[in-house]
Order: sequence, then C-alpha cells, then structure tokens
Amino acid sequence: MKRSLHALCLAIVLGVPPTGLPAAQPDGAVSSGRVEVVLANEHRKDLEEIKKEFAEAGLRNLHVQFMKAGKPPTNIGLGPSVTAERARAALRMAKKYNRDVTILLPDRLFPDHYVAIASSSFDDSVEYPVSAEQLRELENPALTTEQFHALYRRLAPADQPPVKKGRVF
Repeated sequence: MKRSLHALCLAIVLGVPPTGLPAAQPDGAVSSGRVEVVLANEHRKDLEEIKKEFAEAGLRNLHVQFMKAGKPPTNIGLGPSVTAERARAALRMAKKYNRDVTILLPDRLFPDHYVAIASSSFDDSVEYPVSAEQLRELENPALTTEQFHALYRRLAPADQPPVKKGRVF
C-alpha cells in the first residue's frame, strides 16, 4: 500500500498520467485523430510504405485493415473538426489507394478528428453520392477548415436522407 502511494505521488510530481488515461493535449494543440482505412488485399505487401505515406501526409494515427476479397467501398467520412488540410490529404490517399471517392458519409457519425476511408460500417441510408466536380471543390486548397466543413455538410447533410437510386424496398 505504501509503495503504491509513493508511486502515485511520484507520478503526479512527474506529470505522468495514470495508466489507461491519455496524456493531456497542450493548450492550442489539435488532436491528430484516428484514421481508419480499409484497403484491398493487393495493398497488403506495401503496408509499411503506405503507413509512411499517410504519416508524411499528416495522417499519423493510422489503423489499416485489409479486405480478404473484393474491393472496399469508395467512401470517406470526416469528423466535424478535421482540419481542411488533413481532410484534403485523406481525400488524396483515398483516391490513390481506394480507386476513388464516390460517397461521403455525414460528419455527425464520427468523433471530432476522426477520418474513415472505405468504411463498411454504414449502409446506403447515410451514403451521399459525390461527383468528381464536387470532390474538386472539396480539394480546393483555398478553403479554410470552416469553409471546407460547410461545403462537406452541404454535400452530406445530416438532416436530409440521401437520394436513392434504383429500386427501394
């Protein structure tokens, strides 16, 4: 008991967070946020190179999964506080490693700084089709983070269901 108390006091003095809790972010620091990516199995052999490329693009907290067969969905989901720079980097990486981006997932589905590329966790009730021209608008480097998210929310509005194509059962 005495050792535990001494260890706790030492941890407090040294500023070490208790086990299981994340360290506090410095004032003004922006969380890097988690980046979840699902890739086709053909990319498995290039995992280390892919991780390096994502890190160089500013997408460091990367978690990659591979499809056993087939191609992953061409969607992307961005949390409401992802910076425009990180969002554009995520769009570039999604287009490079996942063929394209044809679907946006609404930001309300994700934590603030979260990025999801090729998520299979959502059905068509929250998938908003996006055209190549609309993607070019999102990729505009002149957009601030606020402008980027205003456009993103216009393209994937949380209060309106996506337009269904084909037969609806």
